[in-house]
Amino acid sequence: MTAVPSVTRHTLDNPTYDALLGPHAHFAERRGRAVRYPVDVAPWSALPDEPDAQDWADLAELSGPGTEVALPGLRSRPPAEWKISWEGLGVQLIDESVDARPDPEAVLLGAQDVPEMLDLVSRTKPGPFLPRTVELGTYLGIRREGRLVAMAGERIHPPGYTEISAVCTDEDFRGQGLGTRLVRAVAHGIRERGEIPFLHAASDNEGAIRLYEALGFRRRGRTRFLGAKVPYSTAG
Repeated sequence: MTAVPSVTRHTLDNPTYDALLGPHAHFAERRGRAVRYPVDVAPWSALPDEPDAQDWADLAELSGPGTEVALPGLRSRPPAEWKISWEGLGVQLIDESVDARPDPEAVLLGAQDVPEMLDLVSRTKPGPFLPRTVELGTYLGIRREGRLVAMAGERIHPPGYTEISAVCTDEDFRGQGLGTRLVRAVAHGIRERGEIPFLHAASDNEGAIRLYEALGFRRRGRTRFLGAKVPYSTAG
């Protein structure tokens, strides 16, 4: 009888869960095996690879009835009583040959820069960025005449890997390669820690995917992003 080879689990298969149980455990809000980031840090919640009914019940208790929960990388479907509010497919890309290097114009961004960062994000829509997202890792920006015109930083941090996120450039300064420079600079910092950079792009954003591939990232696979609402209890 031929043995069936086992499928080796990779931390990037469920990176949010592994981050909240690992390097980002100090952010984790937990109930049972359900975990999430504080709502002003990141919108993501996470469950084990194969969640059972108790895991879903714990997530419901952790989040509160009627709350919309964002679950990146979830492979199973929520229970029937959870109403799916949105779904999307993403492509996960991992550093293979990125020309990572520091950038002389990049400045470190911190809490004092958050109002400007939130303003830039609101105009460029790179993805979720909240008042405390800057605490997740290193964020770098480029300023012109004192104005923040581009930024990129670190988000999900499973063991041995760090996600590059919030890559955005003010419309008036696009076409100058600022985003590319910042991705390389952030990747350099990640590599300096002995970790591997990775990132996500919407599966239908072929322009962004081609750009990241040209920078030296390779496609690792697809990731499903899902939003679902915690059901209201009908007990009693």
